[in-house]
Amino acid sequence: MEVILNAKQIDKAMVDMAGYVVANYLSLSEIAVIGIRSRGEILAQRLSRLLSEKTDKEIPCGTLDITLYRDDWNAFHGDSQPQVRTTEIGFNIDDKTIVLVDDVLYTGRSTRAALDALIDIGRPKAIKLAVLVERAGREFPIHADFAACKISLEPEKTVYVRLVESDEKDEVVVE
Repeated sequence: MEVILNAKQIDKAMVDMAGYVVANYLSLSEIAVIGIRSRGEILAQRLSRLLSEKTDKEIPCGTLDITLYRDDWNAFHGDSQPQVRTTEIGFNIDDKTIVLVDDVLYTGRSTRAALDALIDIGRPKAIKLAVLVERAGREFPIHADFAACKISLEPEKTVYVRLVESDEKDEVVVE
C-alpha cells in the first residue's frame, strides 16, 4: 500500500480547488457544488463550505446518486438489485455553473452517468469537474477541470480514497 495523499495534502488540495473556483468563475452567485455519492458527496460538502467562507456567500451544495445511470452496475451486482440512494439537490440547477465533485476520475463512466443524471434534473449553464485524483485510463473523452493529483497506474492497481467522515481518516492510497 502506497499513500499518495495524506490528510494535510488533501486539505491543501481542497483549499486549492476552492481557490481555482473563485479565480475562474467571476459570478459565484451562479455557482453550485454537487457531489457524486459517496465520497464525492463528502468532498463537495467540504468544497462548498470553503467557497462559502472565501466569498461570504452561501454556495449551494447537493448530492447526486448515479446508481441507475451507470452502464456497468450489472457487472458489479450480478443478479441482485443495486442499492439506490437519494439525490438531494435542494436548488434549481438551471443556468448555474455546476462544479461536479468526485473522488477519482479513471474510466469516465461515473462522470458520464452523473452528466446524464444532471441533464435529467435541469439545464445547467456549464458543468465543471473537480476530482481529488485523476488517473490515466479514460474510456470516455472526459477530463477534470481541476485535479489535485494526476497518476498513471497499471490497470490491476486500485486507488482508495478514505475520508474522515466515512473512514475515520483522510488519505488516498494505491494498492
